[in-house]
Amino acid sequence: MLRFRSLGSGSTGNATLVEATSAGRTTRLLVDCGFGLKQLTTRLATAGLGIDQIDAVFVTHEHGDHIGCAHMLARRHRIPVWMSEGTWLATGGRDFEGLLNLARDGSAISIGELSLHPFTVPHDAREPLQLVCTDGARRLGVLTDLGHATPYVLAQLAGLDALLLECNHDSEMLAQSSYPDFLKHRVGGNYGHLSNTAAADIARTVLHAGLRHVVAAHLSEQNNRPGIVRQVLAEALGAAEEDMLTADAASGFPWLDA
Repeated sequence: MLRFRSLGSGSTGNATLVEATSAGRTTRLLVDCGFGLKQLTTRLATAGLGIDQIDAVFVTHEHGDHIGCAHMLARRHRIPVWMSEGTWLATGGRDFEGLLNLARDGSAISIGELSLHPFTVPHDAREPLQLVCTDGARRLGVLTDLGHATPYVLAQLAGLDALLLECNHDSEMLAQSSYPDFLKHRVGGNYGHLSNTAAADIARTVLHAGLRHVVAAHLSEQNNRPGIVRQVLAEALGAAEEDMLTADAASGFPWLDA
């Protein structure tokens, strides 16, 4: 069984739990840990978990709202961490005391009952990677930070059972916001973050009969609204707005089976 939940998603921090259970064995992966250690501990407790129940951490890129307390978490609690070499170097090549594992685009990673398939994305980071996670039966895509979807990205998302999808901003809200011009260009550019319409195009492209969940993530608190996101995704997926799920910054969303 494969399931997932968000501990919080937004510009202030991101962390996603992925859990696979087979033959009585459970593996839990934390994708990003963009909070302080104390706050992460509190958020894990809301999911009924302690830090000692996390088997590994995968860091998608070096931005603070994703890497957060990864270094301290690994060293203090002896938890192995995966990230790209570029991400590691971008954070100063810090010593992980033997707990660091380098991830590469296209190279599968086995962690207990989980198999991870990292893939590169266009984002303004050193070597960003996003993920497909599988237990062999179900496939979950994690796509939370990129400026646009290349054909390569779309190919990685084929045949998913569930997708956590960045819906960062409404383009009109961003254009009219108080952000300085350079930041508007960064966020809305090809190496920034997905607009709602760009995310909807991805959802429409990867839609198939077996896709059970598309959950919107990384919504901007200043330049987006959950209601707008639900409407745009519902139109793309041919679904009811009330069935569309969004992750919020404060509590993420509850467990979902992939």
